[in-house]
Amino acid sequence: MTEEAHAELARVVREHAGRLTASLVRTLGDFAAAEDVMQDAVETALRRWPEEGVPDHPDAWLLTTARRRGIDLLRRQANYRDKLALLQWPVPADPGDRLRLIFTCCHPALPVPAQVALTLRTVCGLTTAQIAAAFLVPEATVTRRVTRAKRKITDARIPYRIPADAELDARMRQVLAVVYLLFNEGYLTSGGDRPHARDLAGDAEWLAASLAWLMPREPEALGLLALIRLHQARAGARFDGGGHLVPLRDQDRGAWDRESVAEAAALIARAAAMGRPGPYQLQAAIVACHAEAPTWDDTDWTQILVLYDMLLRMADTPIVRLHRAVAVRYVLGPAAALDALAPLAEPLDGHHLFHAARAELLRDLGRRVEARTADRRALALAGNPAQRALLAERLAWT
Repeated sequence: MTEEAHAELARVVREHAGRLTASLVRTLGDFAAAEDVMQDAVETALRRWPEEGVPDHPDAWLLTTARRRGIDLLRRQANYRDKLALLQWPVPADPGDRLRLIFTCCHPALPVPAQVALTLRTVCGLTTAQIAAAFLVPEATVTRRVTRAKRKITDARIPYRIPADAELDARMRQVLAVVYLLFNEGYLTSGGDRPHARDLAGDAEWLAASLAWLMPREPEALGLLALIRLHQARAGARFDGGGHLVPLRDQDRGAWDRESVAEAAALIARAAAMGRPGPYQLQAAIVACHAEAPTWDDTDWTQILVLYDMLLRMADTPIVRLHRAVAVRYVLGPAAALDALAPLAEPLDGHHLFHAARAELLRDLGRRVEARTADRRALALAGNPAQRALLAERLAWT
């Protein structure tokens, strides 16, 4: 097996393991032990699968191997007989386990950045590098956050359950953030050789739908679900037959899933009727403006800019300001948009989309040499292969 093939196998195995760990936490009652036995199963798979071949049911293979290791652990515990029956195969994995574990990781006793990082790493199977890219922080920072959070959960014996209704509000913001970041990573991966990961995006949609069902009076849960479904509605048009990324302007809108767009619009309306606007609802409304426009030229950029101004009052972040500048381009012109980007040069210097957006504005203004410099900087920073290909094509054209 080539080095590239082995790396791809390792990535797939760890994704499977990330989804399965939650069921072991419920059974073993110990966060660290569940991770240990699953890691043993991963290492065994990476030794055996290259020679024996990938089994027909890799999830079942990993879970069986991990459970056998779990049995060995429980044999050394006083409550062995009570819990051993729970480990006998076959026991179907409970999809709700992942939701319970997310709420465990998002316990208010943990610092907020640690809650999100821990959940993305342990429950969702994202790598440290992927999480670092999402937070725009060094990988070492993510590692420290995750390690400290695991120790806190174990030492404080934080219970593995969905909280009571009175406790939900304290955790909902972080839980929604986890699902949002998980979807972003699936929608356009931050690294590796895949431009997108449909399994992660699908997981995020399922989790968002579960949260909306669990809390039907929480408008932000409805907003997040609407946002994800609007993006998913464009899945069939985002890449061409050769796997190249198709910009929104050039997508075949006839290939969009109009039923999903309508469902998302209904979710936005339900959330708005509750009278408690929030960032996810506003983001969903922005994407809906794009989804409901018959053509690119029909896009209501003025409305989009108004929505971004509202969003800034709730979530004033460099990324929100970056996307707002794109709307400014189509309402007030490229010079005004370039001025809006100027204060972001330091906080977003390591973010490829900042340099890519700046390159487009410079090109609009006829400053082609500066535009090429910005495009080269964006290409150097981009981790997604489809985005890299698009940037490389743009450099070749200009």
